[in-house]
Amino acid sequence: MPVLRCRRPEHCVTPSKRNASLAALAVVIAAGGLFRAMCGFYSIQPIGALPRGVTAVVRRSSSEPFFNSPDAQCLDRVGSVSLLCRGLALSQAPTERILLRLPFQRWAYLASTNGSEFDR
Repeated sequence: MPVLRCRRPEHCVTPSKRNASLAALAVVIAAGGLFRAMCGFYSIQPIGALPRGVTAVVRRSSSEPFFNSPDAQCLDRVGSVSLLCRGLALSQAPTERILLRLPFQRWAYLASTNGSEFDR
């Protein structure tokens, strides 16, 4: 066993502690990569039907972006956001793929619309 030169033994980092830390870091990185590859955020800003809004963690389809929202879908398809387009996009929301419902997260909504915010 290597000689450890520490003033206090409880502060020494032994090779086994270092290996455990590296293993934990590898697990966290792998879990984050899997989450990024398989899941995403779908945000609906507060509107009349959902006065508090919602952000859901969803299983993503292969062509779906990591951050998505009805307004982002309108921007991609039409180039602008209207009540009619938002309603159609809401009807196609991934309700069957929701893993976790969260309160509205403005940062996730803004990430889906590239920083743009639209009237309710």
